[in-house]
Amino acid sequence: MIRQKWACAWFCVFLCFININILAAIPVYGATTKRPSTITPSTKKPVKKPAVIASEPSVSAASAVLMDVETGDILYGKKADTRRPPASTTKIMTAILGLELGRPDEVVTVSPKAAAVGEATLHLDPGEKIILYELITGALVKSGNDACVAIAEHIAGSEEQFVKLMNKKALALGAQNTNFVNTNGLPLKEHYTTAKDLALMARHGLQLPQFAGITRQKTASIHFLEPDVFMDLKNTNKLLTNYPYANGVKTGTTTAAGKCLVASATKEGRQLLVVVLNAPDRFGDAQKLLEWGFEKTETVRLVNAGQAVAEFPSDKKSVRAFIDDPIDVSFPKIKRKDLQTRVVWEKAANSPVRAGERLGHLEVWLGDLKINSVPLLSENEVKGDLLNTLFK
Repeated sequence: MIRQKWACAWFCVFLCFININILAAIPVYGATTKRPSTITPSTKKPVKKPAVIASEPSVSAASAVLMDVETGDILYGKKADTRRPPASTTKIMTAILGLELGRPDEVVTVSPKAAAVGEATLHLDPGEKIILYELITGALVKSGNDACVAIAEHIAGSEEQFVKLMNKKALALGAQNTNFVNTNGLPLKEHYTTAKDLALMARHGLQLPQFAGITRQKTASIHFLEPDVFMDLKNTNKLLTNYPYANGVKTGTTTAAGKCLVASATKEGRQLLVVVLNAPDRFGDAQKLLEWGFEKTETVRLVNAGQAVAEFPSDKKSVRAFIDDPIDVSFPKIKRKDLQTRVVWEKAANSPVRAGERLGHLEVWLGDLKINSVPLLSENEVKGDLLNTLFK
């Protein structure tokens, strides 16, 4: 149910940090609220900043995104929502569903259709048997197109049915500008995604231990059950060899898509994810963006779990509103002064309130961009006048 907005009031604050471990105060309240002791007020109005920062890196990619894996915040974007052919980065979603919908030790029998798929392959033959986990490894490390079709047929009965699941999963992850037509990324007109959507999908994949484990391997060996043979694989992601902090994810190349790369790296405990599409210098672009991210951006704890951040307007009793979960935000350091919060009350002032009831939400803004919105909950109960409640 959509609740009535009673008031939306906000103030801007310059967040001053002595070091990154100091918790930031939240300087924002409703227009008629009293401020709790945990809040430091500010009356300064937000200052609009240019959308592009001069210090942002220049890359060869037609589209690019840099994301903080922990928070999901976008740190850099270049035509991030432009639809483009993804080539073999498609296999990220194929592998995700293979791991989530199948058991790793299931035995897969290769069909004639799967074996007939061309381009980059594992050279599968009809009737060969291999466990699902090994097949997923072949799809991600060696970029086997045939492996993707075999995975799809095993999970959903056909590639067509599996592709429907891929599109549903993409939407569930927030990838609204994606449409898959096949499982491997071979060029088709209506097969497309965006740099931002790929980042959302890859971030989800990295939360799966098996996916993260496979995509960080420089080399791998897979075992066929029938015939009883091993196949050695070399990862197509050269960033794993050339950049010491790299730990994933997937390459892709076709004439239509150009050179593409989804890559992750972890440095000093912080993991970043980069997507570059149609990038002549994909490995150079990815490393440049990752290094820029580690050096020029930061993640801070804005609000602790359970911290009161505002006071709900009530003339009956003090009602402090708190955040249930912590809020961590990631952003370029140069934009730190643009970080601001806004309280939006969804419940009418002076209304009866139940303990734990949602009263509104706290929005986090970076300049003109809203980067987060979380519920504000009541710490305590406020009972209303029974007659007024009945005849309101």
